[in-house]
Amino acid sequence: MPGTFSQIYIQVVFAVKRRENLLQKPWRDEVFKYMAGIIKEKNQKPIIVNGVTDHVHLFIGLKPVMSLSDLIRDVKNNTTNFINDKKFLNTKFSWQEGYGAFSYSHSQLDTVYQYILNQEEHHKKKTFKAEYLELLEKFEIEYDEKYLFDWIE
Repeated sequence: MPGTFSQIYIQVVFAVKRRENLLQKPWRDEVFKYMAGIIKEKNQKPIIVNGVTDHVHLFIGLKPVMSLSDLIRDVKNNTTNFINDKKFLNTKFSWQEGYGAFSYSHSQLDTVYQYILNQEEHHKKKTFKAEYLELLEKFEIEYDEKYLFDWIE
């Protein structure tokens, strides 16, 4: 869109179905690179993609030519197929329905980048459930617990 200028930064968080610990270290980085490639292919800016065994964080510079929901649908569908086609697991892989999306200003880029970069270290101290609920509360997002992820305790 000529004459359209934007600067929209979104952190997206979503989980493996049933929050199972399926994103294993030997191939996890390959999946994250693949996700970044999908984001780039959709003419969006992948700032960082990282996560741990049960969930992923995407930090995206979003251009208004595509809706966030369409982008995340494509990322989830394509990575599900990628993981299953590569036979990384002895079982079918899929993502949990839904996602969290949180917006940031340009001045927060480095803070959010570092936070996502250090997910392994971060989750030695805090569970994904605690992290996710903290984000929802910090951003004052109303939610009904029955629609949150299926938590495995």
